Amino acid sequence: MNHRERILAALRHQPVDRLPTDIWATAEVWDKLCAHFGVTDRLVIYDKLGIDGIPGISPPYIGPALREEEGVYREDAWGMGYRIQPYATGSYSEQVYYPLAQAETIADLDAYRWPSPDWYDYGALPGLAAQYPDRAVQCGYAAVFYYHNKLRGLELSLMDPLLRPKFTRELVRRVSDFFQEYHRRCFEAAGRSIQLTQVTDDLGSQHGLLISPRLFDEFYRAPIQRAIDLAKSYDLLVFHHDDGDMRRMLPTLVDMGIDLLNPIQWRCGDWDLAALKAEYGGRLCFHGGVDNQITLPRGTPEDVRREVRWLRETLGGDGTGFILAPCHNLQAVSPVENIVALYEAAN
Repeated sequence: MNHRERILAALRHQPVDRLPTDIWATAEVWDKLCAHFGVTDRLVIYDKLGIDGIPGISPPYIGPALREEEGVYREDAWGMGYRIQPYATGSYSEQVYYPLAQAETIADLDAYRWPSPDWYDYGALPGLAAQYPDRAVQCGYAAVFYYHNKLRGLELSLMDPLLRPKFTRELVRRVSDFFQEYHRRCFEAAGRSIQLTQVTDDLGSQHGLLISPRLFDEFYRAPIQRAIDLAKSYDLLVFHHDDGDMRRMLPTLVDMGIDLLNPIQWRCGDWDLAALKAEYGGRLCFHGGVDNQITLPRGTPEDVRREVRWLRETLGGDGTGFILAPCHNLQAVSPVENIVALYEAAN
């Protein structure tokens, strides 16, 4: 099997010749891996570590000029502002400005400059996908709840459904409308060059949900279902990333039609992985699983290898339906030796 065939077979619960793998990592980790292997091309590292991967592509932005202070501050097409925040182990681009944080009425939503689907070059997508001829490629990122968080700020967005229900429905509708048209154009332009798309959100915290299932059903389920249905209409597999302790939402999300669940942060809440596989293994492919809070940054290479064996026996117990990867972006505090041990054990 080549990389694409292996990933797609696992997603479709078909036999695979070996355990498929993927990687998510910060820029500092990529720099460490490049130095370790003496290369500059990330795809060479994929090959050296035997990583199948699911590269993502997106249409280049060609819209109005965006505000930017080089190396310090930038704003995206939504007007969300990000500032570079240095830490001892690396730097992060952290959101510091929420463009609808002061909004209170529908009129305020009318006054906001919503992004336009016209601001992107969809014709570039086939060429971008062609860079990965033997890998499964994903395109798109629909995250209605998460973009509510990013437009308003987390605290306000969590209060909105209770304090401003009409306002919330209108905001969510406009976010959803943009995502639908943007992704329709992506899928039309990319055609068969892509196989997956993300319909995703972050519903879990370290312990428990950020939002009740009742409020999810009332405000967010329909627009998320709309995005899943659009993906299915183009025969795309739905990659669902959902951090933390979100286990209680799984019955709903599976019924809605997600195909792949990432990142399986099993240290967050109550996750019995063998039971998870038994209950959902026929309907879901699992992606991730290798702990990024303790095992990878603080464990030994043998700890990593032991965890890979355990994940193979639980989430991959039937020989398919599992793509091994770190359960979020590898951080700069994870030793290169542990990262190498992860993929050596997988292979």
